[in-house]
Amino acid sequence: MIYENNRGFFPIIKDINIQVIFKVCIVGAGPVGLRLAIECALLGARCVVVEKRDRFSRHNVLHLWPYVITDLKNLGAKVFYGKFATGQIEHISIRQLQCILLKIALLVGVEIYQNVTFIDVIEPLTSTQGWRAQFEPAIHPVVSTYEFNVLIGADGRRNSLHGFQHKEFRGKLAIGITCNFVNHHTREEQNFEEISGVAKIYNPQFFNDLQQQASIDLENIVYYKNETHYFVMTAKKQSLLDKNVILQDYPDAARLLARDNVNFPQLCNFACEAAQFATKSSPQFTFEFAENHYGTADVQMFDFTSLFHAVNASRIVERNGKQLFMGLVGDSLLESFWPTGSGVGLGFFGLFDTAWAIYRFAKREHPLKVLVERESIYMLLSQSTPENTKSNHQLYSINPATRYQNLNSRSCTIDEIRHLYDSDSIPTIDMNNNHVTSAKTHRTPVRRSQSSKQIPVTLPTNESTDKESTLIDWCEEIVDSYAMEIKNDSKAFQNSLAFCAIVHYYRPDLIDFKSLQPDRPISNFQILFDIMHDQLSLPIDRKLQNSLILSMKSSIGERIHQSALVILQLLYKHFQQDHQKSRHRRSNTILIEHSPPILQPAQKPIEQSNENNNNNPPKKVSALVAHYSSGEISSTHNPNFAHMQTERPPTFCFYCKEKVSIQDWFVVEKNVLHVKCFKCETCHLQLRKTNYQIK
Repeated sequence: MIYENNRGFFPIIKDINIQVIFKVCIVGAGPVGLRLAIECALLGARCVVVEKRDRFSRHNVLHLWPYVITDLKNLGAKVFYGKFATGQIEHISIRQLQCILLKIALLVGVEIYQNVTFIDVIEPLTSTQGWRAQFEPAIHPVVSTYEFNVLIGADGRRNSLHGFQHKEFRGKLAIGITCNFVNHHTREEQNFEEISGVAKIYNPQFFNDLQQQASIDLENIVYYKNETHYFVMTAKKQSLLDKNVILQDYPDAARLLARDNVNFPQLCNFACEAAQFATKSSPQFTFEFAENHYGTADVQMFDFTSLFHAVNASRIVERNGKQLFMGLVGDSLLESFWPTGSGVGLGFFGLFDTAWAIYRFAKREHPLKVLVERESIYMLLSQSTPENTKSNHQLYSINPATRYQNLNSRSCTIDEIRHLYDSDSIPTIDMNNNHVTSAKTHRTPVRRSQSSKQIPVTLPTNESTDKESTLIDWCEEIVDSYAMEIKNDSKAFQNSLAFCAIVHYYRPDLIDFKSLQPDRPISNFQILFDIMHDQLSLPIDRKLQNSLILSMKSSIGERIHQSALVILQLLYKHFQQDHQKSRHRRSNTILIEHSPPILQPAQKPIEQSNENNNNNPPKKVSALVAHYSSGEISSTHNPNFAHMQTERPPTFCFYCKEKVSIQDWFVVEKNVLHVKCFKCETCHLQLRKTNYQIK
């Protein structure tokens, strides 16, 4: 098999049987869609591609980045098209590239169906059903019943997938014209010299002669000779008006280039005259237009200064325990600026990034982690060029680390992408972290796998009043030092700060309590649930999560809800099991992050005097300074303080080995650092506690 030694045994797929885990449906059989289908097939997925057209008819020529040429050669492109990338040729027609990728895709087992139009997604109604799609025609022997859990939109700017927003980037009006002429391969045509791209500022004589001889005013022009003679040029509006190509001048670009405002025969004459001058053809030679998909002359005029970029590259939707990964690639994701020739280059980069996200999704990683990494990498895509990416193209793979130089796969935070995870078993959250009431709240919650141990939930009853009082007293003792009160008031539970304070009290390395905001309760609760599930091995049932969040909305000033007591009970059992060990660790550690500022009885006179002078409670830093610098107060409470004070060595930064003052302490993995020293070892970017990973 072609490509067998290089990518058929890609090392990342050895640890799982992806073939059983996921099926892929790709909408659109363009170059990017077909290339992604090949990559998914090499990963072991069943892949189905649907295309609404019945033939490849696009003659436009694509500029190829060096790594794209290397990738296609490794796939065996020269076996199917011997002239591919010969000599200095760095371009290929879209049709020819599609034919090459189609043959390779069929060889690796991709299923491709033409004359099939994607309409919409069909959600699973029960837990035994999977995700399907509605197609046109409605009855198809394969795709009508095909169930998948990965859906990719590769159908260009039209973008049939719902749920993705796009933003428009518009500059000063620039009118582009593309045209394709039949290449008869005559001797004169073989002597035509290609123009890889020339602008007026670099060769003004060429454009001045064109304007004088043909009354055509261009800003730049490109000519590639392939199966057709392909021209793309930027024409000035006034020149098009003078040549009667545009009938009326309008300030609105859409109305200016509307079909009823364009004289098509004059547009064809305009393109022919420009082509004759650019190729220096003889007067006897005439250019014959190639036919497009509609059977007309293949010439088009468009406004290329209006580009659309997807706001997000992926989404994950969950219904009845079935998750669906949705993503965009190609022009659906990021429209390229044609003068840069970056269409296929960025398109292939984007599909590799999507394949990596599919692989992570197939490994059953947490959806939010998959989305964080995918969106972080997407932020780098539009900035990528052949110059700022890695130069060893033979090592390129779907792993972004093999392609991007300054890769930070956690530049996005979970809060920024949480709205991209749409589930019927957890509250839906918009981009502002506001709770959105879902119309599908009656759906069955997600069924966890048996390997995920679920802690049984037992709500306190009337007979457990003493137990409830113990939990409240225990919680109040902890949160008192965080300037919170919970007696007969559920406000601290409503925004999750009380729960987070308990976690921070025992495990300050897991949560940055200062970053929590009382006015963002949904975000705080999700942080709490993630920590309990991932770090404390305390997974919370989705029903309980919903009950807790929704009940807190209407329980201000009322008795503490039973859902809150369940969470308290779980935290109490978890931390009290290791209570003696935790107390020993805190009594022998001087790190601020591991020593919460609890004011002891000996400190109450100071606290009371402060309250007389100022109604505000003591600040945390002030309490810490008082706790560690006041010898009388500390020694009254802790007889070991004098011994700790005399034997405690100075604290030094783990990275730069310089002394760290109390105010600059920054604790990561139980090591003290300066904030400025918390950087990535590879790219030296400043890190936060929420976006780093130790290797």
